[in-house]
Amino acid sequence: MPLRRSPRVAALALPLCAALLTACTGGQDQERPDARSDAPSAPASAGPTAVSTAAPAGAKALAERYRESGGDEDVYAVQREPGPGGVPLLTVRSRATDSDAQRFERLKESLAFFLVQVEGVSLERGYLVDVFGRNGSLLHRLDARP
Repeated sequence: MPLRRSPRVAALALPLCAALLTACTGGQDQERPDARSDAPSAPASAGPTAVSTAAPAGAKALAERYRESGGDEDVYAVQREPGPGGVPLLTVRSRATDSDAQRFERLKESLAFFLVQVEGVSLERGYLVDVFGRNGSLLHRLDARP
């Protein structure tokens, strides 16, 4: 005996499915309550390969000191935090739009020199760095641990 679907059951099922889907995704399309309306924000599901182009004040200040010591002028934020095993994890935000290898070589050398010589950071156990471009896309990822 074939099943007959009534339009009434389908009409009731659609809102239920939508509610369940919203609950499963955690409402990722909704704006975060702590987000400022004037600040650009990344989607909640952006993952580790994209960051918002907004940067914390401390990261901006570190980048300013880096630029003042002769660092890459396109770098506008350098966030430093402990990474795996305590090695520095650096998140660099740049106005650059492409992943030029020579430019990245200059950046990583000047950044490492700045961190050790000016900021007094120990890099003897290596470091990790992610460089994000103007639109928040990942330009470079480096694991410089021995």
